[in-house]
Amino acid sequence: MGFLRFPASDKAALETSGRGNRYFWFTRLRLQRTVLRKMSGVYLSLVALLLVFICQIPAIRGQECPGTQELQNSLRQAHKLLSTHEASYLQSLRTLRKKLSLLQNSAARLPTKANNVTCPKLEAPLNGRKLGKILLPGHEVHFLCDLGYELVGSETRQCKESLTWSGQQPVCKEINECASSPCANGGTCTDEVNGFACECAKGWAGSTCQSPTPTFFVTITNMSAATAGAAAATSFPLATPSLLVRPSKCSQVQGTTYCTCEAGYTISGRDTSICTDIDECELFHNGQAGRLCLHACVNTPGGYRCTCPVGYNVTQDGRSCRDIDECATRQNNCTRDQLCVNTYGGFQCVKVECPRIRNATYVKTSPTRCERNPCPVDNKACSQAPNSVSHHYMSVVSNLSAPRVMFRVSAVRVLGDTLRFALLGGRGRRHFTVQRSDRQTGQLMLVSPIQGPATLEVEVEMSELERRVQIGCYITKITLFVSQYEF
Repeated sequence: MGFLRFPASDKAALETSGRGNRYFWFTRLRLQRTVLRKMSGVYLSLVALLLVFICQIPAIRGQECPGTQELQNSLRQAHKLLSTHEASYLQSLRTLRKKLSLLQNSAARLPTKANNVTCPKLEAPLNGRKLGKILLPGHEVHFLCDLGYELVGSETRQCKESLTWSGQQPVCKEINECASSPCANGGTCTDEVNGFACECAKGWAGSTCQSPTPTFFVTITNMSAATAGAAAATSFPLATPSLLVRPSKCSQVQGTTYCTCEAGYTISGRDTSICTDIDECELFHNGQAGRLCLHACVNTPGGYRCTCPVGYNVTQDGRSCRDIDECATRQNNCTRDQLCVNTYGGFQCVKVECPRIRNATYVKTSPTRCERNPCPVDNKACSQAPNSVSHHYMSVVSNLSAPRVMFRVSAVRVLGDTLRFALLGGRGRRHFTVQRSDRQTGQLMLVSPIQGPATLEVEVEMSELERRVQIGCYITKITLFVSQYEF
């Protein structure tokens, strides 16, 4: 640091007064020594300039400078201030030196090899795969099974501080698709990988033996010529008061009489001249999958007719039922602030409301989504509240086969190092579980059939963590409207 320099004009003005000259050079010398000794030029220069100009201005105006005692007092105060700063700097250096020493001692106690601070390597289960490669404490490894297999054991395992894994090693067990008896009408089920095959009993066909094979009713009666003539004389015409009974049509060929009935009728008993209506609804009433009609069957003379419950229409094949979308066709009474949800056989009017939490507020960003408003910096309770709450509504049939995937939750972009999926409370929670399908996606699984009609609610939580500290939470509320029908 160099000496303080003043303009020549100012110096000449000061030299007009002898006393000012002495004060000036005395002050300049003291300031230079102090600056060089304290190494705090900024503070000292400001003080020195202030004192010099206090003396400089009166000298320029022809007035006397402050006394020697007053200048010395000011310089002593400046010296005292610099000494205080110097002590503070020295104390900070001593504290920093202690912290560095502690860090050095801690580092010396750490193991020298990275392999000693990792958990043992885990293998992927047979017919499955493993997600996650980091084996350090606090990190997680996730397991998935191939299609057609279910996971038995721990879906997620975490490396603990003791360098051991939490949970148990999982295995992938083949799903027995025949457990739900999918083959109807006496069919035999054979379990296959990711599927099943049905061997149908006589008279049935289809992937689940649900369709009856065509059957023809023909009666052939052998008679003598005399008897046949009498029978033929009495067979045509025959007046029948009931539509369920009609005369047969007989023909004689080489002494043998053949009698047949119209479609939908059959000869009953020994009287070959009378055809009785076949009750197809009763004949093929051997289980839901094997019925002629998906819902209800009405027997008619020589045939049958299928009907559907309210909220359905009969399809073009005359046997199945198709749901009427009351929301799309505007056959509902939902108000403007309500959302119309079509269900099997009807509809539901729902109103989505944002959660009311004491320390956080939410705003609706879409008809089914609410997002949290920004939290104050010092409001920790607000930051722990869910970042968003989404509502989803699903319509399912009764006794839906399980297991099956019902819903998937995925993160578009991940800020932390870990994602966790959990199943929260709700009506019907026992029917569901949450599994991970990949590193950024969780799926809601139906584990047992649900008998309708019913309305179930379940919540799926997706948490985002950074070094085991939660930095985000997202809630998905799923409502299932289960129909009373299986179609």
